[in-house]
Amino acid sequence: MECSSDPPFHRTYKNLFNTSSDDSRSGSDDELVVVEERELPLIDLSRLCMEEEREGCEREIVRASEEWGFFQVVNHGISRDILERIREEQVKVFNQPFDKKCKEDKYMNLSAGSYRWGTPTATCLKQLSWSEAFHIPMTDISGAAGVNKTTFSSTVEQFATTVAGLAQKLAEILAEKLGHKSTFFQENCLPSTCYLRMNRYPPCPIPVEVFGLMPHTDSDFLTILCQDEVGGLQLVKDGKWIAVKPNPEALIINIGDLFQAWSNDVYRSVKHRVVANPWRERFSIAYFLCPSYETVIQSCSQPAIYRKFSFKEYRQKVQEDVQKYGYKVGLPRFQMNCIG
Repeated sequence: MECSSDPPFHRTYKNLFNTSSDDSRSGSDDELVVVEERELPLIDLSRLCMEEEREGCEREIVRASEEWGFFQVVNHGISRDILERIREEQVKVFNQPFDKKCKEDKYMNLSAGSYRWGTPTATCLKQLSWSEAFHIPMTDISGAAGVNKTTFSSTVEQFATTVAGLAQKLAEILAEKLGHKSTFFQENCLPSTCYLRMNRYPPCPIPVEVFGLMPHTDSDFLTILCQDEVGGLQLVKDGKWIAVKPNPEALIINIGDLFQAWSNDVYRSVKHRVVANPWRERFSIAYFLCPSYETVIQSCSQPAIYRKFSFKEYRQKVQEDVQKYGYKVGLPRFQMNCIG
């Protein structure tokens, strides 16, 4: 039974609940079996400050990005105090009544439409994400200064500033290992182009039929994820779904589509999902390192696997595919041999 803080999934998507969830357009991801719970590669970033350890640490970052597309980091420079405070603020915001959350943009100094839930384009239950989120552009965060600043906005600003610096550092390391100039991300991934997304996954009465977040890859360069201890994140490794074991001390890093294209498939943007939990709510917060819409993505080595494209073109194609098919196609659309 949905509580007052939960979005009205059953009422809004009643047509999906009244029809079969067996839809071929939901893809073949369900056929992959979860074989085990595993820990992601764990990297201690304090080694970057040690002359004798730095090179080895950087190699581990590169290897995890090549082999997994995901890794976790500790001693990342974001204090436990900041992480605890951002979690407290996040829980308070999401535990408000649903009707109030829909109108919270002004109170939290956020752009209209920041609160999102479900999947408006879903044509079957497997395309419905049993989750809600606040999508927060970095410009909203930096623009919340002054007399209107709240405990929420000041806490989010502190978290966002530190996590943005971490994203830039990791992106520069990965770029340098490709022989590319490390200033690319400082020049193209600006506060005006990056954003945070705070997520809540309510308890779900039909966890076998829907996802908390349906299988996808991220359409950015890098994502940094802070999650709670509940678990539910899964990713594809060696053709199988791997359940990621939560580590409350670590942040999760994953490669996005743009870095895979930019690296000419050296780094991997891996499909992942969040499974629904029938008993416990789950919280997470993600930072997305995105460039401006005008930024051109071009493979850094030859022969190029992908044609040149702008981030705007990429986002538009993703949106078109989601509207048409109910799911994202992504990078295959931009391969050199693609004619679609």
